[in-house]
Amino acid sequence: MQEFELFDQFLNQLVSYIEDPEQQMGKPQMHLRDKIFCCVMKVYSQLSSRRAKYLYHDALERQQITHAPHFNIVTKTLNKKKLKPILQELVHLSAKPLVSVETDFAVDSSGFRCSTFGRYNEEKHKVKIHSRNWLKTHIITGVNTNIVADIIITDEHAGDSPQFKKLICNTAKHFNIGEISADMAYSARKNYEIVDKYGGKAYIPFRKNARGTARGSALWNKAFHYFKLHSDEFMEHYHKRSNAESTFAAIKKKFGESVKSKNRVAQENELLCKIIAYNITVLIHEMIEMGADPDVLSLNGLKMEESQ
Repeated sequence: MQEFELFDQFLNQLVSYIEDPEQQMGKPQMHLRDKIFCCVMKVYSQLSSRRAKYLYHDALERQQITHAPHFNIVTKTLNKKKLKPILQELVHLSAKPLVSVETDFAVDSSGFRCSTFGRYNEEKHKVKIHSRNWLKTHIITGVNTNIVADIIITDEHAGDSPQFKKLICNTAKHFNIGEISADMAYSARKNYEIVDKYGGKAYIPFRKNARGTARGSALWNKAFHYFKLHSDEFMEHYHKRSNAESTFAAIKKKFGESVKSKNRVAQENELLCKIIAYNITVLIHEMIEMGADPDVLSLNGLKMEESQ
């Protein structure tokens, strides 16, 4: 009931940590934090660029931005490659308030549909049109609140297991790692080892043809025998993996399972805005459920560590 009212307040606090790049010449540009604020608001609202313009005027009246941009500014901002690392850091920052709540995480991937050509176009021109149909999104999500701690975006055919290490490493920068659950696609010695490196325990099932041979990894051998001899206990922990599927379902149901942008750069930035918007809604729900006063909810203590 209070989410829509509080969303722009949380978003305003989140983007306040963004610093404008130095401008050497030309007329003064709109603040980068204002541009990103409008990008995330547009994605959150699920409105078109033109229809979302009224949101910017409302934000200006509430003094959350210093200028209400033309709708083209938001589109042009999403098309900037330099925006991606900033949005990724905002994903991390939006998850940090729950660092004391989340220690167990689930890893999984899912696809988000992109703009594609229909069969009519192929039939009319008698050609097979190849287009990028999906963006594959790899996430690591907390199992208590379903907050997204990190995200990697790849092509639709990219493998899952190669993304595992980076997801764990990025999450360990802010969170204590307890348990990590993932499906069989992530079953590899190096994945067990990286979780152990950060003090956690991996619950990743073994393939049917897997063997407990150590091959330099005693941890793999130990995990294999635990999986075989205590399968019921293993599956109780492994079941937490379903939270990743729940997170994807929530994101797609709330913000759509497709991205509207037409080129790859804008598609990735739009998808990152979806995750930021989702994380903010999780924070609002969690903080209100904890009994916090909606009038004083804040993201105190956050800072852009990697950019400072």
